[in-house]
Amino acid sequence: MLAKVVNTQKIVPAVVEFYDIAGLVKGAADGEGLGNKFLSHIREVAAIAHVVRLFEDGDVIHVQDTVDALRDIQTIETELIFADLATLFKQKEPKGKFSKEEGIRFDAIVKLKNHLNEGNSARTLRLTDDEAIQAKDLHLLTMKPEIFVFNVSEEQLSKQDELRAKIDTILKELTHFNEKPSMLFLNAKLENDVLAFEESDQKEYLNQYHLGETGLNRLIKTAYETLGLMSFLTGGELEARAWTIPINTFAHQAAGTIHTDFEKKFIKADIVQFEDFIALGGWSKAREQGKVQIVGRDYVMKEGDVVEFKIGQ
Repeated sequence: MLAKVVNTQKIVPAVVEFYDIAGLVKGAADGEGLGNKFLSHIREVAAIAHVVRLFEDGDVIHVQDTVDALRDIQTIETELIFADLATLFKQKEPKGKFSKEEGIRFDAIVKLKNHLNEGNSARTLRLTDDEAIQAKDLHLLTMKPEIFVFNVSEEQLSKQDELRAKIDTILKELTHFNEKPSMLFLNAKLENDVLAFEESDQKEYLNQYHLGETGLNRLIKTAYETLGLMSFLTGGELEARAWTIPINTFAHQAAGTIHTDFEKKFIKADIVQFEDFIALGGWSKAREQGKVQIVGRDYVMKEGDVVEFKIGQ
């Protein structure tokens, strides 16, 4: 819609990259299955989307022969803990004259080793701010935010109250999180089928299961929320584009995502909400109707802001 209003053919959407990595099995930390290859793949990601089978189907084989979502989650969490312990035990204690930062880093490593040895994940350990900074380059797997994606049957989708209660019971049993982790549910077959429909037919089909949008869209939104991200929009004849920034980003910092010089030379920004921009047909009417805010450096960006930055020489 933004592209139509600004009369451009070029649309650059916000991007969330998902990597489909083969399943982790019990014993992966010792080389079972894909073993360390799997673990090295997920070490590179910002968050883990853990797909969990919740549906029963005798024609679809489960590696453990039975469907038990809680067991499967705990198996993965345990393997991630083992992998993190292997990383921690490779870290050498600083010798001789070492810096304050090196001392803080090793203190964090000792705390993490002890904590993980007790079967806990790194995310449940309260480190000091300095320790957390020094431990960041360890890239511990159990420090990463995690989203549980429950793959359910069509019958389970049709009984969502029961489904949500079942998932809540599973999540309450988990001890690897400080708070209830992010989750969503979807039916993989339905998601595949709906892609072949026109947009209007998609909505009608999804409404049968009391779903407002596809599982992929819900996963993207959940990923944004989990990572603390949001988007703002720019639109002109050259392109309409969504830019991804952390929540609570100031206007001048947002300008810097377009070009580093824009942050340094930022003067002000014109801001209008997306709904007003579309309803009024662009900048001219939005300005006439008083819908455009002129903001300075200390403006905190909001989801869906349409922006025109004013940059000095």
